[in-house]
Amino acid sequence: MGRLLEVIFLPHPPIMVPEVGGEELTKIASTVASAREVAREAAKFAPDVVVIISPHGPVFRDAVGLWATYELKGSLAAFRAPQVKFRYILDQELTREIAAAASQEGIQVVLLDENNSRRYGLVPELDHGMMVPLYFLREAGVEGPLVAMGMAFMPREKLYAFGAALARAIKSSSRRAILIASGDLSHRLTPEAPAGYDPQGEIFDGRLKDLIAAFDVTGILNLPEELAERAGECGLRSFIMGLGALDGYRVEGGVFSYEGPFGVGYLVARFLVREEDPDRSLLKKKPEQKEAELSFPVRLAKESLEHYLHTGRILPVPKDLPPEMERRAGVFVSIKKFGQLRGCIGTVSPVRSNIAEEIIYNALSAGLEDPRFPPVTVEELPYLEYSVDVLEEPEPVSSLEELDPRVYGVIVSSGRKKGLLLPDLEGIDTPEEQVAIAKRKAGIGPNEPCRLQRFRVTRYR
Repeated sequence: MGRLLEVIFLPHPPIMVPEVGGEELTKIASTVASAREVAREAAKFAPDVVVIISPHGPVFRDAVGLWATYELKGSLAAFRAPQVKFRYILDQELTREIAAAASQEGIQVVLLDENNSRRYGLVPELDHGMMVPLYFLREAGVEGPLVAMGMAFMPREKLYAFGAALARAIKSSSRRAILIASGDLSHRLTPEAPAGYDPQGEIFDGRLKDLIAAFDVTGILNLPEELAERAGECGLRSFIMGLGALDGYRVEGGVFSYEGPFGVGYLVARFLVREEDPDRSLLKKKPEQKEAELSFPVRLAKESLEHYLHTGRILPVPKDLPPEMERRAGVFVSIKKFGQLRGCIGTVSPVRSNIAEEIIYNALSAGLEDPRFPPVTVEELPYLEYSVDVLEEPEPVSSLEELDPRVYGVIVSSGRKKGLLLPDLEGIDTPEEQVAIAKRKAGIGPNEPCRLQRFRVTRYR
């Protein structure tokens, strides 16, 4: 039985390599020192194979490309260091086992042998996203065979699932492997940065660094797409694939260093793979709700969004509604993915003919029109969880003493500004917190007087 030994996140600027960087190495001394440290530690494992993911490798929109030629060669000649050149024999057996495991999960892969490489106009080679991390591994004495691939522009959930399939293939093999996820962070940290400057670059790097340090995989998967786009990063997808390989395992490790003196963020991190732990698997925790086990309102919300995304048409109101769905009421539909909010929109007062129709339309609004999130895609549907809140008629209150955030939702209003917060939300324990958050949502100042209303809900999960 094989074993994944560790997952290492490494940057890949050629300037890290002494033959390229020269005196400039002093500006990224922490990055170089960390790369050497994790490489020395990896060498202690004497791995049978190195698996490497590069954002500059073969990149497809809807598939993961794996090199499947006999060997790969590369050099840093383009960076004025032609003497730095490597040749690796590819572990074709493990490569094909990884491809098969991914295909079994419905993840498309492309095996890039000589014929397919020609078909796609690709030249089999070690790109610099592979060359730079491999430089430090070879320096430490790690020179075994290689499994090499690019990342892909498919949904994050599929990238993560691919990583998990990769780890299963390694476990089913006879190989002891290390996985290198190659990637840089924002390319827009300073006005002199290669991709120009965007203040969101520093925000992205700081957030991602903290999430990796905390091994907060859910937080990484839910990083806003717009933030990553503005940061101009190239490592997030590689990292997500690497994190997927750790799904269902206890890990030990963290961030070794981060710096960005040239306007590009360089992060080094390492996670050792310990014992299996099903409770640490996001994939096994993904919703596996059977339709028959869902309450009618939740099933209706789920069917509404899925029907629209698959057909482009609004789901008709079902016949023979349960009696409680025939009356009119305000409804909120909440959608979560991996435990994090993915969309929540509703109506305080009814605007449709009955609660069922209210659910159908508000599920679409929550999934497609919540301004805080991009629209839900078809690929995300298997990972979503729904809840439905049917609101009772609001009633006015005169003081905070009449509120209880576990029992009542709250509506705050001042002129045309109105904000609502549902009851029994995680992390909201006091009426003061509840009202403050509702005010912020409404754009009402913290000291601005407002009218308070409370309401109960019937919550369906």
